[in-house]
Amino acid sequence: MQKKFLLGTTAAVVLAAGTFGAVSANASNASSAAQAAPAAAAAAKKADADRDDLRQDTHLTIEAATKAAQATLKAAEKENQRVSVAVVDRNGNTIVTLRGDGAGPQSYESAERKAYTAVSWNAPTSVLAGRLAQAPNLKDIPGTLFLGGGAPVTANGAPIAGIGVAGAPSGDLDEKFAQAGVASLND
Repeated sequence: MQKKFLLGTTAAVVLAAGTFGAVSANASNASSAAQAAPAAAAAAKKADADRDDLRQDTHLTIEAATKAAQATLKAAEKENQRVSVAVVDRNGNTIVTLRGDGAGPQSYESAERKAYTAVSWNAPTSVLAGRLAQAPNLKDIPGTLFLGGGAPVTANGAPIAGIGVAGAPSGDLDEKFAQAGVASLND
């Protein structure tokens, strides 16, 4: 009976010591892992930055796009023009669209298409409209509109967004208002 008790007690002590050691080791490992995590993340970020097959893009935030759209509408309102404005990202996806009071129903889609055209070619749409004489097929590209009123937004010379305006009596006015939106991003 004493042998069984001694054997049972010894097993319990060994088991308890093993459990304590495992818990202690896990706590130590967790602490080490928590300390190593920021260093590992920084190393991974640097490794990604050094890769030739990855690219980092600059994007316009929703706040900046809204600011630009509002500045565009204000510029149009100062001249008593009723327009719609659209801001699209580098891929032509709409970030924000605002329809000014009294803007025509066609202006909403036209503004989006002008913004898309400007960002696609990284040029104002008035300049691109001039290219139609040499390449009339450009107008057949889906989603584009080669009328004045679109302006690209760039960062480090690369297009990151487009602002399109439609609804004023001329493309020159639409583009003037779009440029006001671009200028607001530099304030």
